[in-house]
Amino acid sequence: MDQEVQTNVVHEELKRELKERHIQLMALGGCIGVGLFLGSATSIQKAGPAVLLSYLFIGIITYIVIRAMGELTVEYPVSGSFCAHAYQFISPLAGFIAGWNYWYAWLVACMAEITAVGVYVQLWMPDSPQWVTCLIVLAAMTIANLISVALYGEFEFWFALIKVLTIIFLICTGCAMIFFGFANGGIAIGLSNLYSHGGFLPHGFSGIFDTFIMVMYAFTGMEVIGVTAGEAANPGKTLSSAINKCLIRIMLFYILSLAVIMAIYPWDQLGTQGSPFVMVFEKLGIGSAANLINFVVITAALSACNTGIYSASRMLYNQSLQHTAPKVFSRVTKHGVPYAGVIVSSSIMLVGVVLNYFLPATVFEIVTAATAFGCLVTWVFMLTSQRRFRQGLTAKEIKNIRYKMPFYPYSSYVAYAFFIVIFISALFRPETRIGLYATGGWLFILCVAYYGFGLNKRAGSVTYERYEAKKEEISSGTAH
Repeated sequence: MDQEVQTNVVHEELKRELKERHIQLMALGGCIGVGLFLGSATSIQKAGPAVLLSYLFIGIITYIVIRAMGELTVEYPVSGSFCAHAYQFISPLAGFIAGWNYWYAWLVACMAEITAVGVYVQLWMPDSPQWVTCLIVLAAMTIANLISVALYGEFEFWFALIKVLTIIFLICTGCAMIFFGFANGGIAIGLSNLYSHGGFLPHGFSGIFDTFIMVMYAFTGMEVIGVTAGEAANPGKTLSSAINKCLIRIMLFYILSLAVIMAIYPWDQLGTQGSPFVMVFEKLGIGSAANLINFVVITAALSACNTGIYSASRMLYNQSLQHTAPKVFSRVTKHGVPYAGVIVSSSIMLVGVVLNYFLPATVFEIVTAATAFGCLVTWVFMLTSQRRFRQGLTAKEIKNIRYKMPFYPYSSYVAYAFFIVIFISALFRPETRIGLYATGGWLFILCVAYYGFGLNKRAGSVTYERYEAKKEEISSGTAH
């Protein structure tokens, strides 16, 4: 192994302190955000009960992408995950773009989440400036990420647990109302609201099509499972276990919860009186339903912001290992935290605080659109890395893959086709074009920077030897 490779291995000093329960809940925390609790009303208005088909289809696409990432991550559980894989199996330029683009996507996502906290805190403190709340939240989450990865994992575990318990409570009590008349005078509500009021497809298939981008945004964050690869204890078992349960979670927490809501209330009444979750809780007789859901939504936003700072800092860490970011980003504290990445990422997120000062009413729409397309680019890199990995293997090596992507290569073709549809559809809607243009402009800047600063001449130290050394380290139990 050459000296550069040895240096990279030595610098990979992240601590494997994330337990399976942390990663399981982090996967949920990354994808269950304000989009489900409040944004779902907009999707319901566009597609009616048929929005369930949109969540089902995009849930399947998400599962395909995560399984593609999982195949490589289980084989090569290194820090940076899909960023490092794109570097190795596609090209150094692809790794550079994948890492910096994912960093960008989480930055703007965190701006959206701290904005959400600022908005919903005003329910309790209407005179509090929105930007002040955003600043306090950002500072608190930054401190949590700087202390240790174990503390980050604990924060995320409890943040996500609050969301999960809320959804489970809604599903259980909602089913009791639907089938047994609980909180409805003993009269079962039934399922007629799912096919009445214009039918299951009140706006036809075009209504489903119109919800794709918003629903896809709701699923962004699931790929954070891969980001944890360098800090997961027993990564082969932990990561595969978390990924295996993704589709079940999608079905339970998205499709079932929305089906319950639309069975209780006609779909055309939802979105006109606030959050659908608030409406159901009020029907249960919970007088402070608005306050309860407000607390849960704030917790969801805090969770996503917490995950965003973590993910962004790990992308900078990996870029430093690839010599496409300053060396300071690969330095860690004694607790294994890449402190420079945390501080720099959080500092740039202050832009979100500034936007909340000048544009409090429109900042959320701007940054969520940019986030959706940034993550879509990341998903394309994940699929392509897995394909290139497979293409470089012999038939015997393919048989030895420990965690194979199902229905390959046909599942990849389905996902690629969906990505093309999403990109094309965005051009015809003014509210999504801004996100597409922002992401395209960012990718152009990255390409110019890569060649303009001569990074193409410096990249090249990430090799198969590094991966094989890390695999050997993990299998022998010496990985820290």
